[in-house]
Amino acid sequence: MKKIIFLLAASISIISCNSTKNVIVEKSKSEIKETVMLTFFIDSLIVKKHLYTLASDEMEGRKSGTPGIEKAAKYIENEFKRIGLTTFDGLETYRQTFNFTPRRGKEEITSANIIGVLEGKSKKDEYVIISAHYDHLGNEGKGEDKIYNGANDDASGVTGVLALAEYFKKVGNERTIVFAAFTAEEMGLIGSTYFGKGIDASKFVAGINLEMIGKIPSFGPNTAWLTGFERSDFGKIVQKNLEGSGYQLFPDPYKNFNLFFRSDNASLARLGVPSHTFSTTAIDTDPDYHKVSDEAETLNMTIITQTIQAVAKGTETIINGKDTPTRVVLKE
Repeated sequence: MKKIIFLLAASISIISCNSTKNVIVEKSKSEIKETVMLTFFIDSLIVKKHLYTLASDEMEGRKSGTPGIEKAAKYIENEFKRIGLTTFDGLETYRQTFNFTPRRGKEEITSANIIGVLEGKSKKDEYVIISAHYDHLGNEGKGEDKIYNGANDDASGVTGVLALAEYFKKVGNERTIVFAAFTAEEMGLIGSTYFGKGIDASKFVAGINLEMIGKIPSFGPNTAWLTGFERSDFGKIVQKNLEGSGYQLFPDPYKNFNLFFRSDNASLARLGVPSHTFSTTAIDTDPDYHKVSDEAETLNMTIITQTIQAVAKGTETIINGKDTPTRVVLKE
């Protein structure tokens, strides 16, 4: 990165944009324009703290209905409180607690979505949801290591939700942002489906879901892919906002996997919300997917941090009410 010398001179004007952290230096005499993106406006140390905490053995694999996921829920609640989020739609706490019986289970489970809110300014009655699931597969693995830590799937996504909540708390938002850590995704999108049943979907203008953002995708460094890219113009808006940033967004390359309907974005998409999932993992070749080897040490903190930044910048005009994605097209 080139060094920039800030001079108080009439021939140099400096424009700083807090929301994207771009610095543009214009030298009027030579008509030279130089753009530099400051690396890391998301704190990588906080990112690492969130990830290693949520994916630790102490969380026991975060299976819904277990003491392990209760520890994760308390951690997320405490972070929402520290950041200064409010509760959602009449809830007394950050928890949206409910009971359900898993498809392959006989006993009823009590679990909770953890939801926090940043009220918007000029468009507070229009909502954008930023989500990830905080549950995983528990501690019933075979062999010496029995804990499915779920670092990439999906402690990395929850880390993104927490980091983005802190970021937007600082920079502001015109539309109201709902930050949701969903439970029981691994059991069939149960938490997000329950959430969807209680909302007015017409008020939700976009869904930003984060899933497995800790590894280099098949497109190479500084890239991510988006599920259901062709189902709305959400992805094109993000691509436009990322121009010049050095980061690129691509359509989901794994069409045969039907990934658009396999993560929590689908629960809102089925209600018409342009809700999509960001991911960076080459899921077709990933050796740790749904394995006990999905641990924090296998992930790249730089990739996670840069992806969170790219999501912040890519969705900026949606958060601030300048762009409204088209409603999603549902042809499964």
